[in-house]
Amino acid sequence: MMEAAVFYECVLKEQCNNVCVCVCCRYVVDRRWFDQWKEFVETGDQNSTSFPGQIDNAELFEDLDSYHLKDRLVEDEDFVLVPAEAWHKLLSWYGMVDDQPPLERKVVDLPSTLKVEVYPIEIFLCLHSNMENAVTTKFSRTDSIRESVCSFVAMCQAFSVPPGSECRLWMKSSDSSCERLRNVHMSVLDACLSSGMTVIMETRNADGTWPSSRPQIMNSVEEQDSYRGQPGVCGLTNLGNTCFMNSALQCLSNTPPLTEYFLQNSYVDELNFTNPLGMKGEIAEAYADVIKQMWSGRHYSVVPRVFKTKVGHFASQFLGYQQHDSQELLSFLLDGLHEDLNRVKNKEYIELRDADGRQDQEVAEEAWRNHLRRNDSVIVDTFHGLFKSTLVCPECHKVSVTFDPFCYLSVPLPVSKERVMEVFFVSLDPYAKPVQMVVADVFNHRFYKIYNMGESLSAILDRDDIFVYELSVLEEQPEEQVLLALYLRERSHYRDYGSGGGSYGTSLFGHPLLLNVPRSSCSQEALYNLFLQRLAGDANSADDMDPGEQSSGPAGADRSSKPPAEQPHEPTEEENEEDKQEEACSPSPPANEHPAKRRACHVRRKRLFSIQAVNSNGTTERGMGEGGSAVSFSSQPYVAIDWEPDMKKRFYNENEAEVIYVVLPLLQILTSAPCVRFRYCPVCKKHQLSTKKLDLWSLPEVLIIHLKRFSYTKFTREKLDSIVEFPLRDLDFSGFLLRKTLSSEEPPSRYDLIAVSNHYGGLRDGHYTTYAKNKDNGQWYYFDDSKVTYATEDQIVTNAAYVLFYQRQDKIRKPTLPAPNTGPTSSSQTSSDTASCKDDEDAAELGAASSITMETE
Repeated sequence: MMEAAVFYECVLKEQCNNVCVCVCCRYVVDRRWFDQWKEFVETGDQNSTSFPGQIDNAELFEDLDSYHLKDRLVEDEDFVLVPAEAWHKLLSWYGMVDDQPPLERKVVDLPSTLKVEVYPIEIFLCLHSNMENAVTTKFSRTDSIRESVCSFVAMCQAFSVPPGSECRLWMKSSDSSCERLRNVHMSVLDACLSSGMTVIMETRNADGTWPSSRPQIMNSVEEQDSYRGQPGVCGLTNLGNTCFMNSALQCLSNTPPLTEYFLQNSYVDELNFTNPLGMKGEIAEAYADVIKQMWSGRHYSVVPRVFKTKVGHFASQFLGYQQHDSQELLSFLLDGLHEDLNRVKNKEYIELRDADGRQDQEVAEEAWRNHLRRNDSVIVDTFHGLFKSTLVCPECHKVSVTFDPFCYLSVPLPVSKERVMEVFFVSLDPYAKPVQMVVADVFNHRFYKIYNMGESLSAILDRDDIFVYELSVLEEQPEEQVLLALYLRERSHYRDYGSGGGSYGTSLFGHPLLLNVPRSSCSQEALYNLFLQRLAGDANSADDMDPGEQSSGPAGADRSSKPPAEQPHEPTEEENEEDKQEEACSPSPPANEHPAKRRACHVRRKRLFSIQAVNSNGTTERGMGEGGSAVSFSSQPYVAIDWEPDMKKRFYNENEAEVIYVVLPLLQILTSAPCVRFRYCPVCKKHQLSTKKLDLWSLPEVLIIHLKRFSYTKFTREKLDSIVEFPLRDLDFSGFLLRKTLSSEEPPSRYDLIAVSNHYGGLRDGHYTTYAKNKDNGQWYYFDDSKVTYATEDQIVTNAAYVLFYQRQDKIRKPTLPAPNTGPTSSSQTSSDTASCKDDEDAAELGAASSITMETE
């Protein structure tokens, strides 16, 4: 009795102080019973009629069948809240009325206060396969979804839910819409669950599918339950140019540590729903669904439609049905799986340190520890290794050493540094050695590009028409020179009045020329004489040229005609009209000037061609200066000489003009440049064009080697079909690791091949397939979308090999099943045409059954 009195004082004191900060739960007790107990304790008489008897909360329930609390109960009027320790004391002293449940209530941590949750959330729970039979359960708002699931599994043993079954939950609101409850670590309050909602639980089928999803498989309905095949030997339907995705998935599917991680449901507890760099666990779940179906042994082929939709949602470059690179998808998928399964929920900021003369071993261990502090997942465990990166500043020669993680090795294929190119050489003097030259790309009678001497030759395509022009060296005139681009144009017979000015239309012909001209010689008269000399190939003035002394020049002047000088002739009616316009705009001639003299001047003014300043396309922009006025050029100058049709016909021989362009091969042209990048130097305090060297420091359990067969530059796109000899066993990296001395705890560096992603064809119409080794029976298979056939080791090394998967030998598990029979009786040798990656989904599905040629159990 004394113990009860002392305990009563403690209970009252705690209630008065409202101390519940350190108490995670309280118990609800009927106020009438509690008051009777107080009176009994205060009297101190054990024989008093106020003895409370067993704890009885019957007045708090609506009925004694469901034990559902009455609505709107008020604290201190209808019930009191006692701490857990007080409750257990009272229960041990007085007991409780039979069958009444203890009313334990949790303390909810609200933003501004702590509150006891008297009325928990009541939710209806049911199985997806038996939604009519629902169970009502109560959950605290502080309970996690995972705790609710565990409680539900315990309650649903009557529904024959197998222990350890993989399940997922759906939240069904009053409007019958359902939403996935993905994050099982989220609280009931954060999941927005409220009383009256229904939570549906479904368990994964034996074939890897979910009951709520229509199985997207290639089997017929009758075969879904009867087919039993080798787990992992399962095709993937081509949804339309998705062979790149199928190839990458087959390689990862046959990577034993990653596949076992998903098959054992280890990923469920490591899904990271809060990582801002991740995809809320959706990529990991979609990938798990594909793997579960492929390794169930119950499907010929699976349709990865949901997986592709998820990939396109989070990586827009993979939206639609265009062809893509399997290695690019592989890179995205590994990064996405890593972030979705990252065990680090809150990434801390880590300031990177330079080596500063420390030992490589110390710096490497520090770098790996820092990497794991922010990145810790099954992808890191399986695929991540360590590079040693060495940067050298070319100015201060500071050596900066860091250790960087990698997920795969991209290996450039060796390419010949020599290149044979054919160019058109335009010579000033065929018998003299060229001194100064310029290179240009000519297309459609105009300059497409004039190259600077410092530009890389890799910018030149094999199909380009490259002209090399010899330039004159003007040693006696040291003033500034202008590189003049000269176009040849022919005027039409008729004026173009539609343009508004009534000018003659022009069309380009022949090959353009490049000339070195002193800036002081850019007058019309000087340029006219220079162009005549260039076209005739003679240094003499055109006025002094004699028909019998014409040089066999390089520009097509017709040697059978009069020399290309100013030609006297009778003016036409159009020219007379032009004369009148010129005279109207010119000062009046002296009255005593003889008409014949004026006519002779007109005859002397008539030239073979006129000169116009044009843009790079050969379009006229403005007229050249008259007479001896000079023309100024602000940028690359382009001019055109316009030929009258009759003048061109008489004095320009296009056939002879072609003779000047001699085709010459240029050998041993280096197309590669040193690998340098701009990087910030902490000593120079500026970005420097430093060199970078990478060394292998440590290798992962599974090593991915990407053979860079595709070459993309600003100007070129090509694929290298070179055969790369790679071993199927005992690939030894010990000679390539920078760390030569390995301790007994270090893993070996020998690897065996487990998968190959192949690419056939070119850049636009390629097709991806996979060779992979099954982890259970050790047999090699060839995966071609939905088609799967046996493969032999001598088929694997081809010039189509693109991405190689190697597993370290100490981690390779011996096959648990015998190898299948692949003798002559096997149908795997049946030849069939490779399905095009451009087939649509229907065609792929229709051909799936006939394309499976493996033996089945």
